[in-house]
Formats: sequence, structure tokens, C-alpha cells
Amino acid sequence: MVCPYTWDVPGGVQEHVKELAEALIGLGHEVSVISPADDDNPLPGYVVPAGRAVPVPYNGSVARLAFGPLSAARVRRWVKEGGFDVLHVHEPAAPSLSLLACWVADGPIVATVHTANPRSRAMHAAYLALQTALEKISGWIAVSEAARTTLVEHMGGDAVLIPNGVTVSRYEGARPLPGWPGEGGVLGFLGRMDEPRKGLDVLLRAFALLAARRPGLRLLAAGPGDLDDVRSRVPEPFRDRLILLGRVSQEDKARFYHSVDVFCAPNTGGESFGVVLIEAMAAGAPIVASDLDAFRLVLRGGRAGELFPPGDPAALAAAASRLLDDPALRGRLSAAAMAAVRAYDWPTVARDVVKVYEAVVPSAVAKVTVAP
Repeated sequence: MVCPYTWDVPGGVQEHVKELAEALIGLGHEVSVISPADDDNPLPGYVVPAGRAVPVPYNGSVARLAFGPLSAARVRRWVKEGGFDVLHVHEPAAPSLSLLACWVADGPIVATVHTANPRSRAMHAAYLALQTALEKISGWIAVSEAARTTLVEHMGGDAVLIPNGVTVSRYEGARPLPGWPGEGGVLGFLGRMDEPRKGLDVLLRAFALLAARRPGLRLLAAGPGDLDDVRSRVPEPFRDRLILLGRVSQEDKARFYHSVDVFCAPNTGGESFGVVLIEAMAAGAPIVASDLDAFRLVLRGGRAGELFPPGDPAALAAAASRLLDDPALRGRLSAAAMAAVRAYDWPTVARDVVKVYEAVVPSAVAKVTVAP
């Protein structure tokens, strides 16, 4: 598998590649992953570093990509020495390792599209250059209907819809962080705090509205970003009730979801799926989320979580308030979420991916080789 974004920085695609690789290994397959990564950082045994990445604005975010002579040489050597039955690239249209791998390899190639970006000028501008690589791909996977639409609009063809996954057992049995959730109610946020489309500003404004009339309410937030800057965006009287954890480990992330009374996903757009949602669902956290197409699908049209108009702090505050005041409603949403998330358990998702591999591999002895 090829991961286009640096392994060292948390992100949805990196998490997807990691979890899929480990699920496939658990099913008995041999897996090697190449990814942008610092050679000095410890990596899982199945990951091959392709050198450091550089930050590039991409799809409303900042992606850390690798695209240059060193990366190309490492990808070529990895493909040549791997003798893989199938090459699985993620986000092949991004200017990074997946595109390089498509250029240098012949044989069965599967691609997964994660991005929902129907108006990507960069993809249109690079279309002719991409064609020589993308036409080699034998099978396409989209993690959501929005990602599938992006693929169809830009490149034609179609894709099998296989969603992101979550290791349900990791989240459902986790214990809360020490001392949480406590009395007075706790709202939760997990994501990159300095990325506008994650919607933290919307939640901060909603929290200020609620905190004024709920003296015990706290907001627990986790994820990378400038914590002092985030704290400065909350009115001074409420700052001591904003608890910022910064980046958390995988273990503490699972515990985080059990430490809140209501998990909030206030994203403003650009989301093709919603990994944080299925993680929160696996933990049984009651959810309030922006009414984005991708989130609505994951939350079963609102049956597994409350939805509110994106970018509306007052609507978010009202939805969160309803859940805080109604333990029975929280219980119903939690139960519905835990039932719905079973479809996204990684072993189930990985078996569906294997079916795509089997469809494109012409025989058991097929190998991916370096193109002349």
C-alpha cells in the first residue's frame, strides 16, 4: 500500500492506511506500506519510509506530501523489490507517493479515493499529467458517496463504495480519563484545532452561549494546534472551563470519547466521510454533528446522532443543550450509534477490500513490476 501523506502527522488517510494494513495482516495477508516519514522516527515494521514530506495546501487543509527525486527513487526500489500481487494506492491524484507509484509500476493496481472536492482546480489543471498514471489503475474504491462523485466528475469511471473503518473493540471497552466526565456536563471536540474546516470556532462560540447559563459546563478538546490561541478565543470568564489536551495517544483518544457527555463534530465542509464520528460511535458517545452529506449518511439520517446546520453556533448550542438535559435521549442515540458502527468494523471492511484485490489480480502468481 502507498500512503501519500506523512506518517508522522495524524490524519484520516494515514489512520485509514494504518488500520487497513493491520486488519489485512490480521487476516493473514503480507502487507508493506510506503509513506513519507522521517527516517529517524520509529515506524511499524510494515512501513517503509520514503523521506521527509513538505507541507502543501490541499483540499482546504495542509497536506504533507513527498514528491521529488529521492521519493521517486525509493518508490521505484520498493516496488521493484516487493514483487507484490497487488499495489494499493491512496489518493492517487495528490502530488505524492501514490502518483509516483502508479507511474513506475505495471500490474494490478487498486486506488482508494478519500477526498470530496468536486471543484478542484488543481485536479483539472493536472489532468493530462495524471492520465498516464491513473489509466493504469484496475480497480477503484471510494470511502464515501461524496468521494465517489469527485472521482466520477474528474476522471470518469466508477468506484466500489467501501467506507472507512474503525476497530470497534478498541473504543467500546475504554475507560474515561481520570476525573471525567464529572458533574455539570462535558462537551467534547477532537480534531486539528488550527484547521478552520474542522469547525472549532463554531463550537467555541456555542460553548460561550451555553456556559453563560450552565455554570458547571466544561469543554474538553483534543488535537494538535496552538492551545494558547484557542484559549484566547473563549471569553475570559469561561476559559477555566475549557480543557485543552493537545495531541493524544491512541489509547487516550479512545478514553477521551468516554469522558464527554456530548461529542461535537462542528465541521464546516470538505468532509467525505467522518472518521471521528465512527470512533465516537464505537465508544457509544452521544453525538451532535454538522448536517453535512457525509455525516448524515454515517449517522443514519440523524437516528444515530443529532444534526445541526453547519456553521451555526446557536443551533449547535440548542442541540447540545437538548442532549445534556435528556439522559434518555443520550442513551437512545448511544445505543443506535453502537449498533450502526458495526458495519464499519475493520475486519468487515478489510474483507470487502480483499474482494476488490481478488477481482483485479488475474492469477495467484501475478506480480507488480517496475515499468521499463
